[in-house]
Amino acid sequence: MSRLPTQSSPDARFGAIPSPSLATNGAAPATGMSIGAYLIRRLQDYGIADVFGIPGDYILSFYHMLNESPIRVIGCTREDCAGFAADAYARVNGMGAVCVTYCVGGLSLCNSIAGAYAEKSPVVVITGSPGMGERINNPLLHHKVKDFRTQAEVFEKICVAGTELTDPTIAFREIDRVLDTAARTKRPVYIELPRDMVNVTPDVPYPFRSTEAVSDPETLAEAVAEAVKWINQSQRTVIVAGVEIHRFGLQDDVVALVEGSNIPFAATLLGKSVISETHPMYIGLYEGAMGRDEVTRFVEESDCVILLGTFMTDLNLGIFTANLNPGNCIYATSEQLRIHHHHFHGVLLPDFIRALAVARPTPPPRKLPPQPQRHNEQFQLKPDAPLTITRMMSRLNESIDDDTAIIADVGDSLFAATELVVGAQTTFLSPAYYTSMGFAVPAALGVHVAQPKLRVIAIVGDGAFQMTCNELSTIVREKYPTIVIVLDNKGYGTERVLHAGDFNDINPWQYHKLPEIFGGGKGYDVRTEGEFDAALRAALADRTGMSLIQAHLGINDHSSALGRLAERLSKHV
Repeated sequence: MSRLPTQSSPDARFGAIPSPSLATNGAAPATGMSIGAYLIRRLQDYGIADVFGIPGDYILSFYHMLNESPIRVIGCTREDCAGFAADAYARVNGMGAVCVTYCVGGLSLCNSIAGAYAEKSPVVVITGSPGMGERINNPLLHHKVKDFRTQAEVFEKICVAGTELTDPTIAFREIDRVLDTAARTKRPVYIELPRDMVNVTPDVPYPFRSTEAVSDPETLAEAVAEAVKWINQSQRTVIVAGVEIHRFGLQDDVVALVEGSNIPFAATLLGKSVISETHPMYIGLYEGAMGRDEVTRFVEESDCVILLGTFMTDLNLGIFTANLNPGNCIYATSEQLRIHHHHFHGVLLPDFIRALAVARPTPPPRKLPPQPQRHNEQFQLKPDAPLTITRMMSRLNESIDDDTAIIADVGDSLFAATELVVGAQTTFLSPAYYTSMGFAVPAALGVHVAQPKLRVIAIVGDGAFQMTCNELSTIVREKYPTIVIVLDNKGYGTERVLHAGDFNDINPWQYHKLPEIFGGGKGYDVRTEGEFDAALRAALADRTGMSLIQAHLGINDHSSALGRLAERLSKHV
């Protein structure tokens, strides 16, 4: 697997990944340490205090070693759920890890790890495998698919780097290389540990030295000078902040640029809450024709659009309805820097943003579009009115504070939740690019484990909920006060809007009774605004365990954002 050099930076909202001591000073690690023990030590160096997963015989010896270490093992109900949980943990902690057995465990992780790769979430995949001594004469061992490298070859496609720890003489070096790559690129990596290598102690530890990337100073200076000159000459400048601002911990640097130069900013769908949405210079989400008209016009009428850490995906661009002229854009990501049509190589994203903030460009001020709803705007409850998703989000908006994390699954859970105003940086999580259903419930577990002081609210459609709801069992076991809101419209609501058919219907459950099945928590069955209000108040007041709100919605009810999306996307389906 290849290594992609880039940079790492502190996470402004949740704290930096600790600088790994060995990777920083190159000192030789302690002698007499086994491969398994060294891997555990290095995970801790990168701030990983918890590992998600499911044990199996090929990984049991390493599980035992984990259990004896300071790292907490969080057992999950399914491997893909463990992957989603580790992904969410990484998004709020800086790096996460998942540990499973060979093939039947590892291959079950593929979807969640693919999502982590697509959305730049650094998850360390640790998997056991048959021992080297067991592989002689190529026997048909259980869990084996085609040959002993099948699983590793699959993960080569969805990880940025990987290693099979089959050689003790280079095992430490390989562990260091792979973990360093995850930290620098913010993407998942793969470590395969044969079970008879866990307790092997290499004779000569390898003194690892990180190869930290640096910007070319002349190119950086030239890029900043060109950017400042253009910004100062422009009449209508705007910043569009993307998810990489969070991944590389650049929130405070972008805020410094915004406030030092008085430049208004928007965020992309994937980057929602990357900077506080209550900041006075925030104008809303930019989603092309899918978003609010006033925000779309403000961005697209700009003669200088500064795109910082932004993935130009189809959903971010409102199914390619965004109307951005590349000639009017400064496009800066961890992988490229383009100003007008000029490409600058060898300039790192953090260095460019910080140097631009220090330069303090002075574009003329702009009148901002109307702000989205704020917390102090009183929601007028209609107690007997049937519940709708739009009104539900307006009521929920009143109860969000800086200690609330919102996790939105895909579909209208996400599109409706874009109307929520998130005050804290990076407390809104969603797989808004890869859009894998079933993310929210296991992700809620991951956020709780990483940041137990946060109050987590998961918003999930009934179709997605049925895929991964068993992870509520782990949430109940751990006694986390998660609030899960199930949007019950008896099927795949987004697909109904795109293409009607009974194939979009699912078997309805009595979701509010699931706490009885899982042996903990409370369930609420709501159909009106008054019932939802009462259930939400009760759930927020209850810290003893999980709360599940079954919110009945009309089959054809949907958010305005989904309506705009469907109008565009239906032409393609």
